[in-house]
Parts: sequence; C-alpha cells; structure tokens
Amino acid sequence: MTASIALVDDDRNILTSVTIALEGEGFSVRTYPDGQKAWDALSKTPADVAVLDIKMPRMDGMELLRRMREVSDMPIIMLTSKDEEIDQLLGLRMGADDYIGKPFSQRLLIERIRSLLRRSEMRKTAPEETEEQQEAVMTRGKLELDSLRHSVTWKGADVTLTVTEFLILQILAQHPGHVKSRDSLMDAAYSDDVYVDDRTIDSHIKRLRRKFRAVADDFDAIETLYGVGYRYRES
Repeated sequence: MTASIALVDDDRNILTSVTIALEGEGFSVRTYPDGQKAWDALSKTPADVAVLDIKMPRMDGMELLRRMREVSDMPIIMLTSKDEEIDQLLGLRMGADDYIGKPFSQRLLIERIRSLLRRSEMRKTAPEETEEQQEAVMTRGKLELDSLRHSVTWKGADVTLTVTEFLILQILAQHPGHVKSRDSLMDAAYSDDVYVDDRTIDSHIKRLRRKFRAVADDFDAIETLYGVGYRYRES
C-alpha cells in the first residue's frame, strides 16, 4: 500500500514543491495550510507520517502535536527554524519522532520519512538476534508488548504509545533488571543523524509513566537509577 504523508505548513510554496517531490517518490500526500484544518482531518483519519511546521496561523505546530499525541501514535516530524534549538527539544519532549530545520533539503525530508516508516514497520520483520526478539508477543509481568501489531497492554488495558516510546519500552523490557543507559536508549530510539540530549530521553520516560498510570495508578515498573539510566522491573 502507498504510504500517506500529511504535510502541514502555511507556506504554499513549500506545500506545492514538497508535494511534488513526495508524490514523485510514490507517496500519497494530504496538505493542510494551518494547524486547525490539519487537526480537524487528522484527528479523524491519521496519516502514516505527518510533517508539521511550527509557526502557523489558527493553531501552531506545537499545539497540533500536543493534541495529536492525545489521540494518536502517528509518527510526526517537526519543521523548525534553523536556529531554534528550543523548538526542536520541546517538540521531541512533547512526543515528536524527529525534526528538520528550515531551510531543508527535500531529499533529507524524504529519507527521514522513509526512516520513520521503516521504524513503524519494524514489528513486521522478525529479528534474528535472539529467540526472545523473535517472539511476536513479549510478556513481562503485567506488561504485554506485541511487536507485530505495535500494541501494548498493562493488566489487559490498552496503552497507546508513539513509535519512539514503543522502542524505548521495548529495549527496557527485553531484559528485566538490566540497567539501560540514556545513550543506549537514544541509540534504540533515534537515527544517528538526530541529536537528542539526556533530558529528551527523561521526558519520554515521564510520558511513558504517565500513560501507564492513566490505566493503573500504581504503575512502577520503570525504575530510575540516578546518574546511571533506567531499568524495567518485572513484577
């Protein structure tokens, strides 16, 4: 099936030129000139990947990202101004999967989209490293993680995670009791050309805990070892 890309930007030149480039690579493109129109459409029918500008009328990209993360785990790339590092970090901490600074190369954007699509489809290919990784469903105490369906449950209740959150949880749960450093979690969740700092990983962990505590307020399976990293505690 053709992957659908949602492109949200108030610059019509960007909408037109990027749409042509994406369609030339075989993608199906849906364009929106502001965050409100994108929210009205994507909240009902998410795309396979969304690309959001930050500065837009009616609803900016950060607000659209915040709302989308309440209802969808759709992979999201943020477009930021070249020197606005604070926007990049804030977007990642709010749940964006990647960012690209403006002005940007269309080829780079296409490769980042493909990378996210590959990460989303990782669950459809069985790794060959260990028997544990070959299992479609990983059960760790009250946690059940299905890599084929990209689904997670805790005590039987569904927990909706983004691609990045899923990958972080997966690497922690693969070896209960083993400490994972922030660097190893960054390697698992991000490609080599995306820089994130320790605080971004901490923010993803906080979001994971918050989502699990929404279905079970006594959730405490992800432990922090200050100055070292995190580990999954199987109960």
